[in-house]
Amino acid sequence: MPRGLPKLVKDNLEKCQMAAVAAVESYNRPGRKFRTEQFLVMIIISWTALFHALFYRKNQKPWYKSNNGRYTRIDGEPKHWELSECLTKYFKGEESATRKNLEFLVGLRNKIEHRHLPELDVSLYGECQATLLNLEEMLVANFGEKYALTDELAISLQFSSISPKEKKAAARSLASSEARNVKEYIETFRGGLPSAVLNSMKYSFNVFLVPKVSNREKAADASVVFINVNEASAEELDRLMKLNVLIREKRIPIVNLDLFKPGQVVEKVNAESTYKMTLNSHAETWRYFGVRPRSTDENPQQTQADFCVYDEPHKDYLYTNAWVKRCIRAFNNRDRVQEITNRVPEEN
Repeated sequence: MPRGLPKLVKDNLEKCQMAAVAAVESYNRPGRKFRTEQFLVMIIISWTALFHALFYRKNQKPWYKSNNGRYTRIDGEPKHWELSECLTKYFKGEESATRKNLEFLVGLRNKIEHRHLPELDVSLYGECQATLLNLEEMLVANFGEKYALTDELAISLQFSSISPKEKKAAARSLASSEARNVKEYIETFRGGLPSAVLNSMKYSFNVFLVPKVSNREKAADASVVFINVNEASAEELDRLMKLNVLIREKRIPIVNLDLFKPGQVVEKVNAESTYKMTLNSHAETWRYFGVRPRSTDENPQQTQADFCVYDEPHKDYLYTNAWVKRCIRAFNNRDRVQEITNRVPEEN
């Protein structure tokens, strides 16, 4: 630990690092039982310790106060801010993708705390990976390179090769009454995010994973290379798409049992919205939010999978509950409807 940092800061930094390593270890451990639940518990402890370190370094006590102005104590010890309170105090009015990622994970932890839902794992990898990368970035930015987690963590060898058939079976199990509450939370949270946040690598980590070939074994620093989709040029993406060794893993929508045709979307929206949606204005809406490519696009499957999926056998698109909810919110806002359609909206 570097000199100059108060003991409370050092202690919380060590706790942050240890909890992060434990989170990754629990997630990557062979076996599929209780993976996401354990990761969430440990990564939230890690983030909380990091924020406490930041507050202590500023001589700010991250403790709750009672109405009388005194610090609240439990068994003689001050009651520390939990992660949600830390986010409020640290970010204040800033609505960043990093903050939204943590708010999502805290809410999810609360939802699944007393449930066992291993079927969620394939749907939540992006958010889990993003929060780990965000944690390291904040550690390094505030306390220096020596706090990077790179030396503590190795690339997981357990990349998913689960087949679409098995993923669909996992999704079906989420239709059980036990899972509906959690499923509703995930749909609602993701559906309420602005596109810029939902597509941010700080909210959910989505990459091309490409094998790296080296002529000399000692020259290779890793066997794979992560290519950031958001930062790659058009030429680079085109080259990658031609590699027969490349697999692009999209976030799997856990809502794929409840998919709707455009006409069904319009019907559901009009049942709950102030302003009328038509098939034409529905098309204008998906173009406005960019949830799917146009019909002439060479890559029709490249959708925002939380809102829309490409139906290969029928060569058309189906939409999720999260998309219906986003449309309902939009068509209850006169200014938003006019912005989408460039017309004065018609009331239902």
